[in-house]
Amino acid sequence: MRIILVTGPGGAGRTTLAAATALAEARAGRRVLLVSEDAEPIEGLQNLRPEPGVDFRREFLALQDRSSAALDLLGAAPFEDAELTELPGSRPFALLRALRDAAAGDHDLAVVDLPPLPEALALLALPGQLRRYLRRLLPQERQAARALRPMLAQLAGVPMPAQWLYETTARWEAELAAVQTVVEAPATTVRLVLEPGPGAARALRTARLGLAVQRLALDAVVANRILPAGSEDPWLAGLTAEQHRHLAELRTATDELYELPHLGRAPRGADDLALLAPVRPETAVPVPVPEWTVEDRREEDGVLVWHIPLPGAVKEELSLVRRGDELLLTVGAFRRGVPLPGALRRCTVTGAGLVDGDLRVRFTPDPGLWPRTP
Repeated sequence: MRIILVTGPGGAGRTTLAAATALAEARAGRRVLLVSEDAEPIEGLQNLRPEPGVDFRREFLALQDRSSAALDLLGAAPFEDAELTELPGSRPFALLRALRDAAAGDHDLAVVDLPPLPEALALLALPGQLRRYLRRLLPQERQAARALRPMLAQLAGVPMPAQWLYETTARWEAELAAVQTVVEAPATTVRLVLEPGPGAARALRTARLGLAVQRLALDAVVANRILPAGSEDPWLAGLTAEQHRHLAELRTATDELYELPHLGRAPRGADDLALLAPVRPETAVPVPVPEWTVEDRREEDGVLVWHIPLPGAVKEELSLVRRGDELLLTVGAFRRGVPLPGALRRCTVTGAGLVDGDLRVRFTPDPGLWPRTP
């Protein structure tokens, strides 16, 4: 199944464009699922609406039930469904579960209405980040000792807290891994919706950089609500001219650009959505997922070079730290702990440079760890 994740700055029209994209694909004969918390129901289009409150109560009560023995030991008073209200942070997890459920369906395409751009980038990074934290705080090699816990539980007369803790961790790991697999699948792409204006070029750079750090593909940029040129009204003509200057910047910055007109009103119903169905320009080409490649330059320079594509990055915003078998990469507001490829784990970092959006990290083989050739 193909998945299109739609995001953009707040107010740019991402929910409307997600619905218009889904409707156009459905009318073309494809089986389409629209995942959106805000889109209005559309006749002939199946909609999956994330419900953060319902999702939070279900997960909380399930955790409470699995932990009942330990909670009874502590004298805790359990909650009932009717008295639970969702906590801040519930919404992203509900959307991630909806994304996982959408991928498990039998549709040809799922169009997912993501939150505004900053929250969307954080959301897409969340599964990988949480899995990294779980591995560090509760390493799997320590979990091997849980075979002894049933014996300890019999001696103590109650289940040991560590047992349900590790069971819960294993369940979270499985769920996060499933979501991360969907997010990072080659058939999953991100579509950015912008309204041409002073912040459009900056939002495009932020999106490209944030997605590159997460190794995700930006398949297209939608320039939305474009005003018609040629108005005789001086005020509207001036506003249009300014918008078209920013539109020209976007055309220069990307080849994957859709341009959609301003309808002169808020879209109403399926007929208006049909007018906003993005038509891909003939010059556009599919954008591949950024590849992080290792170049072997041992014969020429005695090093291995790890190429990390970071379009739009600047040297002043870059930071690299080697920690064990990870490279901690910080680019502006984005940070990620990246596992090193096997060959680079036997090397030491000896330098790095940024050339036209390509971060080149140099590794020198450690003689004590590198296999010796006869």
